Amino acid sequence: MSIKYDKLFALLKERGYTTYRIRKEGLLGQSTLTAIKNGKGGLTEKSIDKLCQVLKCQPGDLMEYVEDSST
Repeated sequence: MSIKYDKLFALLKERGYTTYRIRKEGLLGQSTLTAIKNGKGGLTEKSIDKLCQVLKCQPGDLMEYVEDSST
């Protein structure tokens, strides 16, 4: 997958969000967390909107495009 979410996980950690807190507060579900950590899925527009509201950031602060070297 060409979209990486390392920035999201760094921002969440910086702001004190644990996996438990993320799920408890309904920011993301467990399956979504697992999928984006493993590079098997992405975030919906609704999830991006919610994360940006809560974290007071822009979508580019959550993710980045990384060119796939295999193509």
